[in-house]
Amino acid sequence: MNQVVVITGGSRGIGRATAMRYARRGARLVLIARDPLALDTAAADCRRLGADVLTLALDLSRPGSAERAVDAAILRFGRIDVWVSAASVFSYGSTEDTPDDVRDRVIETNLLGPMRDARAVIPHFRARSAGTIVFVGSLFSQVAGAYVGPYVAAKHGLLGFARALRQEMLGHRGIRVRIVLPASIDTPIYRRAANVTGRTPYPLPPVVSAKRVAHAIERAARGHRREVSVGAAQFVARPLRFLAPRLYDRAMRLLQRALGLRRRPAPVTTGAVLVPLQDAGAVSGGWRRFPRGRR
Repeated sequence: MNQVVVITGGSRGIGRATAMRYARRGARLVLIARDPLALDTAAADCRRLGADVLTLALDLSRPGSAERAVDAAILRFGRIDVWVSAASVFSYGSTEDTPDDVRDRVIETNLLGPMRDARAVIPHFRARSAGTIVFVGSLFSQVAGAYVGPYVAAKHGLLGFARALRQEMLGHRGIRVRIVLPASIDTPIYRRAANVTGRTPYPLPPVVSAKRVAHAIERAARGHRREVSVGAAQFVARPLRFLAPRLYDRAMRLLQRALGLRRRPAPVTTGAVLVPLQDAGAVSGGWRRFPRGRR
């Protein structure tokens, strides 16, 4: 393959799974995340698979970081073929209870970050007349869920931005814009979420392996599908929202309170939203083998 692939959020979850998939295919990688320790372990995994890896400890929700990442990737590898925007943070709480700084950072990371990625890398793609950007959206790009409002707002915005950018790029042959829309995925993001509900968060079932999303990202980058959904929940949630919106609203609120936020007490926390919680990182959050436990 020998592609140069930049992956934001490359230290954990979907980003790390994607990095390992590309590593197995001989890509040269630039992994970007806030946590240097998790970046180092992700890079070590990819190097064991034969990849040449550059790591950049950057917060891409901050102005100027994406431009520094583009410059560093080109300096090291000479070009960028694929840019995967997978960095993400999550929060639980009502609109009234979620702190302003948590709400703002969720939107900055999940929406403004990818927008800044695009602004930084598109000039390079135009100069080469080639390049693909893949955004990682969500089922929540298309439907809503209670108590995760900032994430829903950001992912709705990301889908709209991807569609607008795709239209802008129609006049530039060789530049492709893709978005992958996963449902509940087995990653550490839920354990690292900000949470002001007093309840213990769980991903809504069914939970899908991050490797499936990585496969979808890699296929989207080289294929013709502009928007790719991952997870069986897509085939229930979207039609129900369209055909019976009132029922959908009631059902989603009930599901979130019954399965997404269990009654087991949990401390109020900002999680990894405002500052990284340094650890070795992982692809999985352990949710697919986690017992249902008490509500």
